[in-house]
Amino acid sequence: MKIVLDKASKRFGRDWLFKDLEYELNLSHSYAITGPNGSGKTTLLKIIAGMIPCTRGSVSHILENVPLDPDTIYRYVSFAAPYMDVPEDLTLKELLVFHFKLKPAVTGISVEEMAIRAGLGEALNKPIHTFSSGMKQRIKLALSIFCSTPVLLLDEPTTNLDEAGTSWYLSEISRIKSSKLLVISSNQGVEYDFCDQIIKLRP
Repeated sequence: MKIVLDKASKRFGRDWLFKDLEYELNLSHSYAITGPNGSGKTTLLKIIAGMIPCTRGSVSHILENVPLDPDTIYRYVSFAAPYMDVPEDLTLKELLVFHFKLKPAVTGISVEEMAIRAGLGEALNKPIHTFSSGMKQRIKLALSIFCSTPVLLLDEPTTNLDEAGTSWYLSEISRIKSSKLLVISSNQGVEYDFCDQIIKLRP
């Protein structure tokens, strides 16, 4: 799996966030998107995910030398961000079961073990609306980390996490990053210091 940015550019109104980005992102490599607020980090991550289009240029998702149909990209990509919503009327177990009916989980791990590894084992049967912001962020990360998709995209992954949560995040990423195409949007070094390449956006 690889993702190719060919003169990828994005404009809002009259203002360009970024222009003519040329990158090839490959499986088993990790990339960080950095830059000041307003430089387009989250926007670029969403373009890479296939969520929004470029204004100019293109982004191609290629599997075994064959470009993917844009309507199928979501099957190969997991995305986590602190601003994403989770259905708060469900329990954690119900959410995990529901999510992994839509996307395949990594083999050999049950939803109970996912919760335990995310530090949420005791909350498995509790409704998500009772969770703290840090617990909800662990859920969002777990839903993406425990997916078997080849592409993992994370936006400011340690937002709302305490020291233990950050350590858990780093441990899980260290375990899986060699098998993923990993892209992290962040300005916090602890979230991406291990990445192979930095994509630095400028205002």
